[in-house]
Parts: sequence; structure tokens; C-alpha cells
Amino acid sequence: MAGQSQAVDVPPVEVVLSEVVASLAMLAHAYIEPPAESGTEPDLNAAEIALDVAGKAYDRIEPRLGPEERSAVARLLTETRLSYVKKRGP
Repeated sequence: MAGQSQAVDVPPVEVVLSEVVASLAMLAHAYIEPPAESGTEPDLNAAEIALDVAGKAYDRIEPRLGPEERSAVARLLTETRLSYVKKRGP
């Protein structure tokens, strides 16, 4: 049995990175609008980093996503970016 290898199912990269993009967008939102009970101020620099990385990951996987998933991920990023811009101000 030492010569046998076990097959491991590796998830498609677009599935994994879609989850990463969603996690980064949620993290960015938490930096933009921290919970009131936390007593912390927004960390717009951290939010910007999370959004930049999420955007780059999305750009790389966009062609591999189906129309519905592409639309959902793009909408999530757009809404989070708009929240960032509103909080940042002029």
C-alpha cells in the first residue's frame, strides 16, 4: 500500500477565492463601520487594504465565474467600496 496515492479533491480556485473576496469585503465593512459597543474608531486604511486585495482577487477570477456569482461578488465589492468612500468623505 505504500505505493498507492490517495486522490484528494482540490476545490476550484474561483470557489476558494470567491470566499476570500467575500471575507475581505466583510472585514473591510467591519473596519468602516465598527460595532458601536466596541468603542473603536473606523480604520479606513485597513479597509482600503482589504478592498484592494479583494478587488485584485476578483479581477483574476471574474472570467471563471458564472453570471450570477460574478454579479453577486461585484455587487458586494461595489457596495463596500461605496461605504468606504462615504465614510472617507471628500
